[in-house]
Amino acid sequence: MKALRVAVLVLVFLLPAVSGRAAAVGGYALPDWTEAGGRQLELNGIALRKAYFFKVYVAGLYVAEKSTEAQAVLAADAPRKMVMHFLRDVGRDDLCQGWRDGLLANTPAAGPEVRAAFDALCAFMPNIREGQDIVFLYLPGQGLSVEVAGVMKGVLEGGKATADAVLACWIGDHPGPGADFRNALLGR
Repeated sequence: MKALRVAVLVLVFLLPAVSGRAAAVGGYALPDWTEAGGRQLELNGIALRKAYFFKVYVAGLYVAEKSTEAQAVLAADAPRKMVMHFLRDVGRDDLCQGWRDGLLANTPAAGPEVRAAFDALCAFMPNIREGQDIVFLYLPGQGLSVEVAGVMKGVLEGGKATADAVLACWIGDHPGPGADFRNALLGR
């Protein structure tokens, strides 16, 4: 019986190392790195989005060079990836309202191309179901691609300006999910 307990404890502590998953929040783990654009991106931070007392999604921000400063992350013209894993169903209208609010709060002087890109982002969105992911991948010279539930929806116009405006919704001065969420994504 003692040997069985020891074996279970060993599995509990070694399994995360074997699986390559480094960080978990809200009962969901993300890998500590990913590849994009021929580069390895490191998990900068992981955060849990809550609304009232409901867990909504877990987000992970992957960057080419880790930083605890939002301006440094936004200033870098390097590949980056934002993963949102949903822990509950979320309606398309709620997602779009969050992005629109985030744009107004964090990029109020956004040009027409960036505003049009946010409209396109909303056009890409279906209702999101529990267990589905939204993945944003910015590659310099290629733009910000959007994948929903494993389906590539398209690339948003506006290049880096659009990619920065979308990411600022989470790590800007006035993030919709709050300062604690931003700080977690920034690895603080």
